[in-house]
Amino acid sequence: MGMALVVRTTISFLPSKHRICPSLATTTTKRFIAVSISSPTMASLKASPVPALSLSETFSRLKKQGKVAFIPYITAGDPDLSTTAEALKVLDSCGSDIIELGVPFSDPLADGPVIQAAATRALAKGANFDAIVAMLREVIPQISCPVALFTYYNPILRRGVEKFMDILHDASVKGLVVPDVPLEETEILRKEATKKDIELVLLTTPTTPTHRMKAIADASQGFLYLVSSTGVTGARASVSESVQTLLRDIKEVTDKPVAVGFGISKPEHVSQIAEWGSDGVIVGSAMVKVLAEAKSPDEGLKNLETFTKSLKDALP
Repeated sequence: MGMALVVRTTISFLPSKHRICPSLATTTTKRFIAVSISSPTMASLKASPVPALSLSETFSRLKKQGKVAFIPYITAGDPDLSTTAEALKVLDSCGSDIIELGVPFSDPLADGPVIQAAATRALAKGANFDAIVAMLREVIPQISCPVALFTYYNPILRRGVEKFMDILHDASVKGLVVPDVPLEETEILRKEATKKDIELVLLTTPTTPTHRMKAIADASQGFLYLVSSTGVTGARASVSESVQTLLRDIKEVTDKPVAVGFGISKPEHVSQIAEWGSDGVIVGSAMVKVLAEAKSPDEGLKNLETFTKSLKDALP
């Protein structure tokens, strides 16, 4: 006796506890394809997400579309890891192209008071590296954009470079930013990261000499992180016009995508940097501040959605 085989394919949007930006829901929400086979002896197959692109692939796709990458930063564990998990989903659903997630550290040399305070609160709540990775293993399969981890070198050294990269690979992290490692000491990091399909993003600053800027650009993977001003992270009233010159100088020595960060906090900053020719815009302290100043995690997530949408809308 023959057995009837019926294949049913459905496309549905990812269910979520957080709010979806209305204007972006149809284009940025992660889609799943569920295939079920009806048979007396065969069970339904579960849906599986499409893997996120790498940082390089993301910039390549955006360039073909004539778009600029929007890259928000938040600190893991502030106010708590469950809120961070929801915040990652909110940022993804609102059209973020890459999300930079900071690992809280006790001596964050490159960070200003807003992110320093966030790191202190997160550490007090128990947001250690292992807990953050466990959270990412659950969340990354639910979002569509790649995640880049921002961490200082100490947590890497404690575990060993090879083991650290293994951990990130297993959590599906696509990029890594380590601000306190000079170019001359990144070779081992780059080698081990490459083995695990993780791209090591390097930073250049307004005071970096041209010849060194080229060397950093050549070694950087995914994109080059241009620090817009001297000093630490933190929102500023305006973006220095010198960024336009810096972008021009960098693009004369490399064809890799360049994203500008540090001090960007308003929609007008975002649109200005895009107009100057940046391939990506990174917003950090302003995002962290939105979550920190909310009266509750739910209010923080709602405000984060509104703020993210305003920044995303400012891009061409």
